Amino acid sequence: MKISRRAYAEMFGPTVGDRVRLADTGLWIEVEQDRTVYGEEVKFGGGKVIRDGMGQSQRLAAEVADTVITNALILDHWGIIKADIAIKNGRIAAIGKAGNPDIQPGVDIVIGASTEVIAGEGSIITAGGIDTHIHFICPQQIDEALASG
Repeated sequence: MKISRRAYAEMFGPTVGDRVRLADTGLWIEVEQDRTVYGEEVKFGGGKVIRDGMGQSQRLAAEVADTVITNALILDHWGIIKADIAIKNGRIAAIGKAGNPDIQPGVDIVIGASTEVIAGEGSIITAGGIDTHIHFICPQQIDEALASG
């Protein structure tokens, strides 16, 4: 079965060569690398592939990611890629292809019954910081705060 490039991007996110506008700016980024395996993408939801015997393995919790963010667009200093992100013990453990290595090719992030799955489609994941105490009196202060670090 073939789907159009647009339908693919709407379902699984952009792929190599696709351009994405950054919010309401005039800035565009282009996906340089896609670590998914076409036709073997993992997606969570009713009737999707993250279920026992398909995209979810039967491995023990110690052998699988605690959390997986699927089909994320990652923007970092080393490039712009689409991939799945594994989190184990509160830290990023891997960036690659998630799924069930017993039946899917190219899997380097194992999803199990204990894995919490977060849909990353339509999201840009990038490094950031958390300001735990701030008071914005008006929205215009956000521009100044971002510009000053």
